[in-house]
Amino acid sequence: MNIQLVRTDSKHPEFMCLVQQLDAYLAVKDGDEHSFYNQFNCIEHLNHVVLVINDQTAVACGAFKQYDSQTVEIKRMFTATAARNQGIAGIVLNELENWASDLGFKKVQLETGQRQTEALSFYQKCGYNKIPCYGPYKDMENSVCFGKEFKS
Repeated sequence: MNIQLVRTDSKHPEFMCLVQQLDAYLAVKDGDEHSFYNQFNCIEHLNHVVLVINDQTAVACGAFKQYDSQTVEIKRMFTATAARNQGIAGIVLNELENWASDLGFKKVQLETGQRQTEALSFYQKCGYNKIPCYGPYKDMENSVCFGKEFKS
């Protein structure tokens, strides 16, 4: 494996390609609720995107956006099927956390769905704890929210 990490923004064509794959996956997983969740997943204004390039092909991505003065929200985490179970998602998440911490943020939070069982166990394995659902996810039965504070 010849992995390269790229910090970019949402205009990167490889990111857009991976997001299309993610949206297709989520349309199946979310079922009837997909249109509700999809409205919070626009990528036009994501200025903090991490791509993993393996042998000149983008295989994973993730992003964050500012939630408040102390907190960022992780968005658009995805690993292509062929690249799963190789630790790549952890590399993306770690890079996003480092970038946010470097910018002075103290906490990170995210939302995922109960049906994304792989994501649920992944975030817990990465030290995230369940938190009360926030913002638009407060009343969504399928939503599970996680949070983590950065070590000083």
